[in-house]
Amino acid sequence: MTMADTRKQLGWIRSNAAQGNMGGLATDLLRAALVNTVQWGTGWGEMLDLLAALPADQRERLAGALAAGYHTVGGRSEPRNQVLTVLAAISHGLPEEPLADERAGQLREFGRQNTLWSATRIDLLAEAELAAGRDLDPTVVAVLRRTGMDTYRRTFIAALLKKLTNPVLNVGEEWAERAMSDSSTPDEQALLTHLTTATASKPSAAWDQRARALVEALGADRVRAAALSWLALVGRPRTHPLEVRGYEADINNAYDPYNADALRGLAWLVSLLPPHPDTARALGALVETSLKKVAGLGPRNPKVANAGVIALSRVDGEAALAELARLATRVTYKATAKIVDGFLDAKATALGLTREEIEELAVPAYGLTEVGQVRHELGDTTALLEVHGTRAALSWRNASGKAVKSVPAAVRRDHAEELKELKAAVKDIDKMLSAQTERLDRQFLARRTWAYDTWRERYLDHPLVGTLARRLLWTVDGTPVGFANGALSTLTDDPVTSGEEVTLWHPVGREPAEVVAWRDWLERHEITQPFKQAHREVYLLTDAERATGTYSNRFAAHVVRQHQFNSLAAVRGWRNKLRLCVDDEAPPATRELPRWGLRAEYWITGDGEYGEDTTESGSYLRLRTDQVRFYPIDAPQNSAHCYGGEYRMWLGPDENPVEPLPLTEIPPLVLSEVLRDVDLFVGVSSVGNDPTWQDGGPGGRFREYWTSYGFGDLNETAQTRRALLDRLIPRLAIADRCTLEGRFLSVKGERHTYKIHLGSGNILMSPNDQYLCIVAKSAAGGPRTGYLPFEGDGMLAVILSKAMLLADDLNITDPTILSQL
Repeated sequence: MTMADTRKQLGWIRSNAAQGNMGGLATDLLRAALVNTVQWGTGWGEMLDLLAALPADQRERLAGALAAGYHTVGGRSEPRNQVLTVLAAISHGLPEEPLADERAGQLREFGRQNTLWSATRIDLLAEAELAAGRDLDPTVVAVLRRTGMDTYRRTFIAALLKKLTNPVLNVGEEWAERAMSDSSTPDEQALLTHLTTATASKPSAAWDQRARALVEALGADRVRAAALSWLALVGRPRTHPLEVRGYEADINNAYDPYNADALRGLAWLVSLLPPHPDTARALGALVETSLKKVAGLGPRNPKVANAGVIALSRVDGEAALAELARLATRVTYKATAKIVDGFLDAKATALGLTREEIEELAVPAYGLTEVGQVRHELGDTTALLEVHGTRAALSWRNASGKAVKSVPAAVRRDHAEELKELKAAVKDIDKMLSAQTERLDRQFLARRTWAYDTWRERYLDHPLVGTLARRLLWTVDGTPVGFANGALSTLTDDPVTSGEEVTLWHPVGREPAEVVAWRDWLERHEITQPFKQAHREVYLLTDAERATGTYSNRFAAHVVRQHQFNSLAAVRGWRNKLRLCVDDEAPPATRELPRWGLRAEYWITGDGEYGEDTTESGSYLRLRTDQVRFYPIDAPQNSAHCYGGEYRMWLGPDENPVEPLPLTEIPPLVLSEVLRDVDLFVGVSSVGNDPTWQDGGPGGRFREYWTSYGFGDLNETAQTRRALLDRLIPRLAIADRCTLEGRFLSVKGERHTYKIHLGSGNILMSPNDQYLCIVAKSAAGGPRTGYLPFEGDGMLAVILSKAMLLADDLNITDPTILSQL
């Protein structure tokens, strides 16, 4: 409806009202409801005020006429809401309430929304319900509260919100509903209400004082038990799913913003209770759950994550410090990571330690009494908790020492608490092993050295970290050593029992013969390293890079999935900003190397057009890659337009341009590790790895790239994979059907001969190198291949699983695969 139409309609309404023609006025209002579906602008607001001020007898006649004609507006929600809103505005003080049931139904329909525009004037409907002595449906209260969280919409319902004190929290989230169900006494209700006041970034002294008083009234143990049970439910699917508009984020996987304040309060509350391992565990889980990505939104709720970190920093004891140290390796959201780093740095300063030392000391033993294991006697049963690789496992022995498959009934009955703690320890160990693996993998660029005795205590003989450290190679006073048969020894198995200085061994700068010898040593002792070390790729300066001088094009001109790239970069310690298809600039992906005074940059740009090549929120689905460069760490930042274009250095008033450093001046270890990171980004996130893109993706634009990457020359990672397969294939059950041929693993089946590319895992089959699309299914543990010298090569598992499938191609049952054979 145009402004002229609105003025005309208002003129008719005013005329009918002045003449007391309520029938005509009702007809005009019903007609307006059909055409003015959502707009309650200034003119209509005046109209509502005018109608509400009519004498009671006229309002009563008008209400009756509107009720009688209500069916004429049809079944659409917007016109019905228009009529009901007018009725709500004019029904005050009338003896009867026309269409009260319809009004309640309309409100319940609103309860399925996330928020509402002020144009709906739901406040009038809600006020009419309250005036009639009826409580609002909890879902309606929830949508009103969520709407009130928006500054631009708060004013029109501000007065109404003050009346909505019940329920205390919004329904729709399992944790909140459980909390309200558990809080029946006045003291419990008061505690829950206090949680909703946690609107600041950190708790005030007054907030803590009130919380302590409420805890004292209820008892700390009782509060902890309730609070931890609620926290365990955070992030579960909504109990009342909301309708999602086309332009909205995935709101059903986000936190309710009103309840989010209470979640912050809940985190602060448990930090005031006496320290307990379950508290630290729950707070760490809350941080990670709150930072999980939601489509169209980003992290679920960084404010709640930050509150969890603050809460952990306020808890005394080893368990809380361990959670902070673990989160330091896991959290990639910049603002939260900064808070974690700040607390760990402060703790280190307070104890007179370095940041690295506090992270080492923060790793708990989780009850392990030896490296990687502990025994618990539970009645006549022995529980054995052992670390295998990067996972922990529980096993059971009966009184005679015989292994039993499941938890004995007597343990479940008589030792329920001990069993619960053992299972929790398994989960904690798995999380910490993953975090410590990533931390150790980053130590190559940390330039760390340890005193021998300190190193043995914190690494080699540590009950948990020792399970990783004993599978790595080190140097003691310059001599490379490994751990085998219960002792530290050299390459020739000579024992090493003492020393002064220890460092982590790296293949850069080592003679090829030494690297091969250590690979043989690992194989001889059947040691599987937690990540590539002896088999680590080494990236030496090429002639092309010497020619370009200050940049490497080795990983340029690739097409990678942006969100996968962004996640990998964060895990490896790089800073990156998602490219949005907007008029904005962004810096390249960067990794700062403070111990070397360097900053590495990987230049990237968004690819494609809005809509087809972006998410609904406008972030690019794919990136194109460019140069790798190095600068002094304090050099001004480069940036380029998100759409693409030249990178340029932004200079402050007193800054001068800084040229990129010659690659010949970059220490070989730094160059190799940075290029290895970039190779990982491309190798994992390249669209060339997608077996379903043989048609070239959207519009066939990427066909040439997909073909060249999916079947082209092998990068360093794939070359390492080839060298390993050369040694591994003879041990496989299908060895007689497999041969390595250049870039491919050739597998002879009964139907065809298949060539699996060692970089992408893509497959060609005879005759004529016809493409075969097999989408690998993730399977825990992958195929049974016997000993492997390192963990973490997902593509190796994919290649081996495809090889085993195709070697037995007569027994393939998958119809999608059979249709191609």
